[in-house]
Amino acid sequence: MAAPQSPIGSRRRLGAELRRLRLKTGLTLDDVAEMMTCSTSKISRLETGKGVPKVPDVRELMRIYGVASDTEHDMLLRLVTDGRQHGWWEPLTEGVAPERYVLAAPGRYAALENDAIAVRSFDITVVHGLLQIPEYSRAVLTAVLPHHPPAEIERLVMLRSKRQEALRRVEPAPLDLVALFDEAVLQRPIGGREVMVAQLGHLLAVAALPNVTIRVLPFSAGILRAHAGHFVLVEIPRELGSDVVYVEGHAGDSYLDAESDVDLYEDVLADALRCAQSVDESSDSIGRYLAKHATRS
Repeated sequence: MAAPQSPIGSRRRLGAELRRLRLKTGLTLDDVAEMMTCSTSKISRLETGKGVPKVPDVRELMRIYGVASDTEHDMLLRLVTDGRQHGWWEPLTEGVAPERYVLAAPGRYAALENDAIAVRSFDITVVHGLLQIPEYSRAVLTAVLPHHPPAEIERLVMLRSKRQEALRRVEPAPLDLVALFDEAVLQRPIGGREVMVAQLGHLLAVAALPNVTIRVLPFSAGILRAHAGHFVLVEIPRELGSDVVYVEGHAGDSYLDAESDVDLYEDVLADALRCAQSVDESSDSIGRYLAKHATRS
C-alpha cells in the first residue's frame, strides 16, 4: 500500500529548492522580499514549507533566481500544484474544534507523520496513537475531549486508524517506529478490562513487525528527564527538510525543528532507552499486565 500524497511534503520540497536557488544567487531573505515587494516572513514561510505556495509568486521567484531550465521550471510548478492539494487527513479533521492542550491542530501532526520515515516516541500516560486499537482510542479521546460530540470523536478515531497504515505499507518502505512506554501505561486501565486485554494483545502482535520496536521503561528506573512529558521525534527525509520534535503541553502543541532542540530530545530519549527493558523483557512485561487485566473483575 503506497503512502497517500502529502501536500506538506511538496511544500517542504519546494521550499528547500527555493532556498537552494536563493543561496546560489547570493541573495538574502530581505533582498528577495524587497524585490518581491512583500514581507520577509512570506519568503521565509515559503522556504520552510509553512506557507501555501501560489503560482505567480513562484514564477516571480524563478525569474529573480534566473531559472532557465525547462525541466527545473516544470518541476517547481508541479510542486506548487501538489502543495496546494488537500491531504487525506483533512476530511477527518475539518471542522473539529481545537482543544488547546491536546488538540491544537489535529491535522498538523498527521501531515508531519505522513512524510516521516521514522518515528520515535516516549509516552507516559497512554499507548502511542500508532499502536492504539479503535476501542482504546475512543476511550482516550472521549476522556480528554469531553466537549466534543460523538461524531467528531469517531472521525478522530478513524484518523488514528488511518495513520497506522504507514506501519504496513509497501511503497515507500513502512514507517519505522520505536515506541518507549513508561510502565504506568501498561497498568493504567483505559476503556475497561476487555479493552485493555485487547489493546495489550495488539501491542504484542504489532511488536512482531520488523519495523516496530516496543520498549518498556520500568518503575525501577526511577525518575528521568524523559518524565518531564510526552514527546515524539519525527525523522523527515533530507530532501523535505529537517527532523522535528513534537511536544504536547497544557499551553498547546509545539513543533521544534532547530538542530539544538532535536539533539536535546535525541539525548533525552537515548538516556531513557538505556534504562528501559530489552525488547524481550518488554514483551514479557506486556504479557504480565495483559494477564493481570484479564483476571480483574
